[in-house]
Parts: sequence; C-alpha cells; structure tokens
Amino acid sequence: MNEHEMEHRLIEHILPILDTVLLNNLTEDYIQTELSPFSPSQNISIAHEIIKFMNEMPGGFFIYRADDDEHIIYANDALLRIFGCTTKKEFVELTGNSFKGMVHPCDLDKIEQSIQEQIFDSQYDLDYVEYRIIRKDGQIRWIEDYGHFIHTQHLGDVFYVFLSDATEKRNRMLLEKASSEEKSLKEEHLQNLLKEYNKEKSLITQEYLRRLEVIEGLSINYESILYADLDTDKILPYRLSSRTQLQFGKKFQPRRFIWYISDYIKTWVHPEDRELVTKTTSPEYIRSQLSNNKTYYVNYRIINEGEIQFLQLRIVNVGNKKDISQIVMGYRRVDEEIRREMEQKQILEEALDNAKLAIIAKNTFLSNMSHDMRTPLNAIFGFTSLAKQHIDDTEAVCTYLDKLETAGRQLLDLIDKTLEISWMETNNIHLTESECNICDIIQGIHKTLLPQAAEKNITFSVHCSSLEHCDIYGDNTKIRQCLLYLAQNAIIYTPSEGKVDITATELKELPDDYAMYQFTIQDTGIGISKDFLEHIYEPFERENNTTISGIHGTGLGLTIVKNIVDMMGGEISVDSAVGRGTTFTVTLRLHIQNRPLPFSTESKEIIAQLLNQKILLAEDNEINLEIEVELLQELGFLIETAVNGSIAVEKIKQSKPGEYALILMDIQMPVMDGREATQAIRKLDNPELANIPIIALSANAFESDRQLSIESGMDAHLTKPIDVPLLLESIAKTIHNHKCPKKHK
Repeated sequence: MNEHEMEHRLIEHILPILDTVLLNNLTEDYIQTELSPFSPSQNISIAHEIIKFMNEMPGGFFIYRADDDEHIIYANDALLRIFGCTTKKEFVELTGNSFKGMVHPCDLDKIEQSIQEQIFDSQYDLDYVEYRIIRKDGQIRWIEDYGHFIHTQHLGDVFYVFLSDATEKRNRMLLEKASSEEKSLKEEHLQNLLKEYNKEKSLITQEYLRRLEVIEGLSINYESILYADLDTDKILPYRLSSRTQLQFGKKFQPRRFIWYISDYIKTWVHPEDRELVTKTTSPEYIRSQLSNNKTYYVNYRIINEGEIQFLQLRIVNVGNKKDISQIVMGYRRVDEEIRREMEQKQILEEALDNAKLAIIAKNTFLSNMSHDMRTPLNAIFGFTSLAKQHIDDTEAVCTYLDKLETAGRQLLDLIDKTLEISWMETNNIHLTESECNICDIIQGIHKTLLPQAAEKNITFSVHCSSLEHCDIYGDNTKIRQCLLYLAQNAIIYTPSEGKVDITATELKELPDDYAMYQFTIQDTGIGISKDFLEHIYEPFERENNTTISGIHGTGLGLTIVKNIVDMMGGEISVDSAVGRGTTFTVTLRLHIQNRPLPFSTESKEIIAQLLNQKILLAEDNEINLEIEVELLQELGFLIETAVNGSIAVEKIKQSKPGEYALILMDIQMPVMDGREATQAIRKLDNPELANIPIIALSANAFESDRQLSIESGMDAHLTKPIDVPLLLESIAKTIHNHKCPKKHK
C-alpha cells in the first residue's frame, strides 16, 4: 500500500466514526460505561482520542464537504481561537459553519479557483493557499491553508485542512530580504512541527506515521530528527542522516537514550567538544534547561571523513511542562552560519586591534610632535628674549639671529616631513616619468649640501663618472628627495673632519631599455647599533646616542626614503657599526633614454618584408582603431583587426603559421584584456603560433604597466599616442630578436 492509499483509507476510516460521535454528541464517559460491551464503542473511543488529539493541535484543523454549500463537518479548538471565538456556537454564527463563510469575501473566488487548479494538477498532493479571514473582533488576519481532497464512500467528497495564522510571519517577510524569506518560513514551519510534538503522548501507530509525514515536509532544514523519552530511556528515529543512521541502522530501530548519546559523541563529536555535548545532552541538564524554556540548542563540531563540520542540536520539550520527559532532538548543519559568525568576530577583533593601534600611534605621534616642535620653539623664544636683552650688542644679536634661523629651519623641516608622510598615507601617490639625468641629480644634491658639510669641515664627494647611461626616464623629484635625505642624514650624524661619499653605479643593462642602478651613501659618522637597525624606518624613531650627542633630527627622513624606494619598486639596505659609520645602498630599476636611431639597413629590410604579411591589431576603442588602422595602412602594412582579446586569440588559433607577422595588442579591452590574451596565445599547442611576436600598444605608461606586459609574455610595451619611428624600430627589433634568439640573449 502506497502513501496516498494509506492516507485515503485513514481519513475514510476516521470520518464515519467522527460523524457518528459528533451527530450523536456521545461523550467519552458514556462510551466507556454504556457502550463498552459492544465492539463499535472501540471505534468511537478511538474517535474521541482522535478528536482530543486534534483539539490539542497548536494549529487549526477542520473538515468540510466538497459541495456547493461547503458545510464544515468538524473544526478543532485551535481553529475557533484563530477566529477569536470561545465556543462552537460563536464560530457558527460568525462563519455560517461553512468554508465560504470563513474566507474574506474579496479572496474567496481566487482561493477556490486556486484549490481547484491544484487538485486538477495533482490529486495526491496537499493544496496550499493563503487568504484573509475576519475574526469575531473585526481583525483581519492572514491564513495559511494546507488542504487535501478525497472521496469517501460514507460521506462523499470532502476536504480536510490544516490551517494556521500567518499574519505576523507575513509582516516579517515583507521586511526581510528575499534570501532570508525561505529560511524564515522553514524555521517557522519547524517550530510548528515541534509544537505538535509537545502534546503528543499516545497516538495510534497510523496517526503517529501521519505526523511523521508532516515532519518530513516541514523540517527540511534538519537532517536528523529523533524522539526520546527520558523516563523510559528510549529514543526513536524519525529522520536519519549518514551519521545518526550508524547508531540506528536502516530499519529505524529504537535505542536506549543513554547508549545513543554516548556512542554518537564517541563516534562523531570533535574531541575538544565532547565534554560540552556530553554535559548539554545529559537527562539532568535537559530537564534543567527545559524547565524554564521550551527549547534550547548547542553548537559543536564533528569530524566527517577528516573534515571538520559545524552542527547544531536543538532539543524541544513536547511533553508535560512539569514532568519533563518527552523531547524531540533536531540536528542540522550550520557551517555557513558559524563561518559568518567567526568571520564577523574576526573582523570586529581586527577592527578593535586596529583601533587600539591607531590610538597608540596617534598618542605616540602627538607626543613626538610635541617634543620635536617644542625644542626649536624653545630656542626661538629663548634667543628672541636674549636678543631683546642685548639689543645694543650687534655681534651678540647677530649670533642669536643665526640660531633663530637654524631653529626655524628645524621647525620647517619637521612640518614639511610630517605633512609629506601624512600625504603618502592618505593619498594614492603615483610616480611620473620624465626625462632626467642621474649625474645632474647627484651634482645638484652635492651643491645643496656642500655648505652644510663645509661648516663641519666634512669631505663631501660624489662619484657618477662610471655610469654608461646617465639619461633616464624617471621621477626626478622622488629620486632627488630619496638621495638628498640620505646624504643630509649622513652629514648631520658625521662629526667634524669626517667623510661622506655618494656613489652611483650602473650594475647591468636589462631588456627593453632598462638598467639596474645602485646608489651608495657612505659616511664615517657615529654609526647605528645593531638593535636599532630594525627600527630605523619607523616614524620619529631615533637612537639614544643621537639625543645624547645633541644632534637634532626629526626621525622622519628615513621613513620617507623607505616609502619612496618601495613605491619605485626598489630595495634599500643599511650596513652600520657604532663608531665606524654607516652605508645606505639603494637599488632602482630605471628606464634608459635610448631614443630610436634612424633605421639601419637591416631594420629597413625587416620592415619591407612585413609589407607582404598581415599584422593583427587588437583594439576595442573605435576612434583609436580607426586612427591606428589608417596610420599603419599608410605605412604599407596589411591590417586585420580584433575588438577584444578573445577574438584575437581565436584568430591566431585558426591561422596558419606565418599568416600573421606580429600582433599589436591593446591592454584594456572587454571580454578578455590584452595580457590575458597574450598568456592564452603563449599556451597554444602549435609552437609557431604560440611564439608570434606581440607588442603592447597602451595608454598605460607607468613602469609597473610595462613590467606586467613583459611578465604576461609580450615582447615590448609602447605607449599611445603612437610614435611612428619608435614603433617601426620596435617592430624591427622584435622581429629580429625572434629570428635570432641566441644573439638576443
């Protein structure tokens, strides 16, 4: 017998008995005393048990005839409460004892049509509708209606309906996000399910199975549901997961509650959570918690095939409130919820730590600023006062004014560096490339600092004659500032008769007109201790010996230098010993000013050969594409275009080796950008197609952009607008390098 036949026979069996009891108003006492000798009384007694159960259900339940009148055969007490009625008489007067009288007039036609359509679509499933009712007190409430149509031999066509007040839930759902609506509904259904179990004590087996079907429908979020009786130490399964099935077997065998809990914890629960789960699932603890609350839960971890998972066990009292024994236990996975909770907690902790660090940094900053500003201010006020006192002593006043100027410059230096650090931290600083000369930068620094070195009789020398390429493209201001601060520090912390040297060395020439430069600033000053070397780049940090020696310094110069070097993608290192001096070494990768020379005979021959082959131009901007095609065609090239990187890859993939001489590739394009397209081409199975020359044509002009292009597999990176001589030279050079790879290396 399948599920639908069982349901049909159960309702068909209950309705005649129910009808007899209701029509004859037979009481349970009368049945037990007067009708006990007769076997029909057993059916009537069962009917009373069923009526008693249905009246104790937390939700509304009623049965009505499926005819034009839709007369209500039975309605439980919960249905009366939903309509605000205290007696059946009040309910009859309010509704006319018919389904039509229950539904709000504005909703009736739509609801009956929906029910008929659902019955037509599936005669076995429950139909579900939502509608409004008007309570006795005039309130309009929203109702959820789960009904089913059946035909019985005794009473004909009837509907039996489960009904609940959904007004509050509907109002909440209007405020919640769509993603949480479904979850909220399932959770509410689950609570309704657990409420039904609260009053369930002794039902016949078939009714018990019917309630299990309701559980299956409403408890979709719970992978395991168990019913336990603490007094009898029994636990019964209603739904099992792969874990709980191990304890009960496939036949859903009942087990001892104490044994089940112990075996489950030993088999599945994470060792660190076993004590928690043991405590919270003991009968004593369960009774203690449920004496004040209807339900409680515990979150814990399990180990499943080596993976840690988070579970929640919810325990609900479904029996007597005073004598707690009957409970329902529901298990569900909560990995996502726990993970979100942990992430949120981590975010809050990090925010708190950052806030604390910010407060400490702020206090340290203000303390250092106060000290470093008051020192020159004290000198300014002090020497101003002395100058006033000796206003007639010209020589003394001049001395005081010189010292006032020195103190003012110290204060200005502090303000400038503080503002610069603040600017670096709060703004997206970009490097600008312009034509500059390394020797000019170093000579300029030498000229600026030479008077300061001469005052202390320090030998100050610069060395850059060994550079092969002095002309570069770079950020003149940043390079000068970096070397100036290092040289200035060297002079400040070097005693009289000492020595300071700046040396620029070109280490090696790199591909694509780049070279590695090393700048060394060496002094014979007081040196830095080994312990303090770890803190030299931190703001306002100064070693004690600088204070003791009376040498003024803001402690900000090296912080700025480190930021500049990092911004330029370089490296800075320091070698120092107390009493012997310090050497700072800065290594930078800089762009050489190798301007394209007039075409050589070889370059002209290479370009001439390309005139008979196609060049693939990948460009998404219509204006740029039109200009570039026109420009290249005037030079005599055959141009084929692709409006994004994906099309370019596909054209190369479908081409024959040698069909395209090279690719001119834009960087920023839709679907697939130029770098992604280059990487895809380099991975083609055919090596001749994979190694086609590729030159970037992009508006991205920073050094970091050039580096990314080379790393993606491109041969060169040229900037827009197109410099025709440079483009032709780059094309010739790239083609030559592909034909003679060994010589190129």
